Formats: sequence, structure tokens, C-alpha cells
Amino acid sequence: MKTLLRWSLYVLGALLLLVLIGPFLIPVPPLQGSLPVQELADEDSRFTEVNGLRVHYKEDGQGEPTLILLHGFAASEFSWREVRAPLAEYGRVVAFDRPAFGLTERPVRWQGANPYAAENQADLTMALMDRLGIEQAILVGNSAGGTVAVRSALSYPERVKALVLVDAAIYQGGGSPAWVRPLLNTPQAQRIGPLLMRRIQNWGLDFARSAWHDPSKISAEVWEGYTKPLQAENWDRGLWELFASSRESNLASQVEQLNLPVLVISGDDDRIVETQLSVRLAEEIPGAELVIIPNCGHVPQEECPQAFLEAVEGFLAGLE
Repeated sequence: MKTLLRWSLYVLGALLLLVLIGPFLIPVPPLQGSLPVQELADEDSRFTEVNGLRVHYKEDGQGEPTLILLHGFAASEFSWREVRAPLAEYGRVVAFDRPAFGLTERPVRWQGANPYAAENQADLTMALMDRLGIEQAILVGNSAGGTVAVRSALSYPERVKALVLVDAAIYQGGGSPAWVRPLLNTPQAQRIGPLLMRRIQNWGLDFARSAWHDPSKISAEVWEGYTKPLQAENWDRGLWELFASSRESNLASQVEQLNLPVLVISGDDDRIVETQLSVRLAEEIPGAELVIIPNCGHVPQEECPQAFLEAVEGFLAGLE
């Protein structure tokens, strides 16, 4: 019995040593082909510093109202390319890259609030509005961008005139369990985490296809626009920091507190945020309008831009 106990302790010790030291033995090669974001910027790209973070955005139109476009996970301002200019016929339009995505800076270290944490991105949105001289805006959020829009409206009701929630991920939770979070911030996880994030290059296309009702519409040009940010410096580190900072969302229990005009839009074939969840969202937000776009998936502003614009334009007309 003593021999068995001794060998069990040896095995447990070896396993613990493997867990503690093993990640440091895994080679983490440097990113290949990464570039400064300035070299990836488009002619109409703009950059400004917000809360110590260099934020990439694009802007169209002028006057009121102002629309702030908030993209979803693994996307960027590129996801609004089909609707930015048409929406600018109604006022000023600003689309920016949220931290960890697009060409916005991906800091490895920071002072103050974690820029990747979901609970801080409403603050960042308001700070960007301040920087651009925007007193009040209509927030248009797709998927995870919809959660930022709702957080902003709940935290800063005087700054948000209305919401357009496009296949918004309100009921998905979207965070790591509490018991996992300490593990995500260990030196071992911080070392191999970015390496794990690089696998998005393998599964990213399948994820994008699942977001469209008709994946054949994802042209080579569109896919290039999706993947261009994966050439930015520290993109893997930024994505890992976003994952490591994720928390369970409690927005589902708060949407009934929204007291402003809200339009909920969903494709009828959303396989990421099921259409029935958008129906539920519209039912739980007092006075919300609902538009279901036929033969459309998770990103109607890309796949079905004309139907999306008709829905938003009708909503905007009702605000005047």
C-alpha cells in the first residue's frame, strides 16, 4: 500500500510539473507576415486616440442624426461596407473597429481599464463620440456589437437616441465560467493562448459561411476584407486578451429597462443567433419594432443590404 501511495504521488507530481512547465516548452513562433496597421489602412481610413488606444474608423456624411455602427465578433468596420454610404444620405455615419478587431491598436499592456473587456467597450464608444464631437447617436449593433449598443444605452441613456439591434447576441451569455478565469490569466495560458487563437485561420471560413444564408455570395474580395486584419501586428494576442477577459453577460435581464426607440432586425436563417432569439428580444424590449428579412442570415447588412436599408430607413423616418 505504501509503495502504491508513493508511486501515485510520483505520478501526480509529474503531471503537475507537466502542467506547470509544459506550456513553456511549446515553441511559439513569431507571427509571419504581420504589418503595421498603417500599411493595411485604406484611403478612407482614419485613426484617433481614445482612452490611450489608437482606434481605426471610417466616416461618411454629415449633420444629424449620427449613426455609430458596431460590428460583431471576428468582423470589423468592413462588415458595414454595403450600407455606410446609403445611410450617410440621412446624416453622419461612423463605423469603427472594436478592440481586438480590424485595424484598431491591440495593446499587450495597458494602464487603467482593460480595453478588451466587454463591460468597458460602452465607455470606449462614448469616449470616441466625445473625441469626434458627437453628443448623441443612434447605435447600430450587429451580433456582439449589439451587446455593446445595449450596454451603452443602459449606461448612458442621455447619449443614445435610438438602437438598431441586428441579430444581436443578447441571450448567448458570451463569457467564460467564473472558475475558468483565473486559469486564463496564468503565465502558462498567456504563453500558449495566442498560439491557440491563430487557429481561426483554419476555422474562420467555416464560421463566416455559417453567418450567411447563401455562402456562395462570399466572394474572394469579401474574404480578403475579412482576413486582412489577420495581418496586423499582435492580432493573435489581441484576440486572446478578448477571450481571456470575457465574462458572463447579464443583459438579458436588463433589456426591459430600455426606454428609447428600438428596431430589431434578423435574417430568417440566422444560424449563429437563432432568429427566434431576435423575436424574443423584440418582445422583451418595450415598444420595439421587429423586421425579419427573408432568405438572409446573421449579417443582413452584408448579405441583404437593400432589405436592411429599407428597414433602417423606415425606422429613421419614424424618429423625425
